[in-house]
Amino acid sequence: MLRTATFALAFGALAFSFAAAQAQEFTAEQRAACKTDYDQFCKGTMPGGGRVLACLTKNNDKLSAACKKVVADARK
Repeated sequence: MLRTATFALAFGALAFSFAAAQAQEFTAEQRAACKTDYDQFCKGTMPGGGRVLACLTKNNDKLSAACKKVVADARK
């Protein structure tokens, strides 16, 4: 039982580390480039878990050129 608990704890830590590595943190410059677009298209979207990037991606055809570049760079 202790071995199973240790394995579960290690697996959980690994999964958490992977999720944290996948999270997109925008720089102040990137946030500034997309602020107007975020306010217009994604205002109700809670930051975290890639939700803002997903919303901006969904609205990519309506974004400003600067924000489109931020989104394209983040998707790489």
